[in-house]
Amino acid sequence: MPKLGQRPTAPGFVVLRRVGDETWQLLGEFQRTPGMTARAARSQAILDATEGKAKAGEVYAAVLRSEWRVATDWLPPESSA
Repeated sequence: MPKLGQRPTAPGFVVLRRVGDETWQLLGEFQRTPGMTARAARSQAILDATEGKAKAGEVYAAVLRSEWRVATDWLPPESSA
């Protein structure tokens, strides 16, 4: 599994698990399974992340790795120094 932030060659997902009302746990990055629909590929990434142990009622998020990178691209406020 590539480390978060590295630029992998294949599409994939960043998978998170909700562990509290406002708290998410990063499970890691997982490859997208070719030939699957988007929903099936997200579901497979979650199953890969949990080693098949994800259950109904648990909350997970599988975010496209490319969107994750875009989401981390921000500009800090200008300093007033």
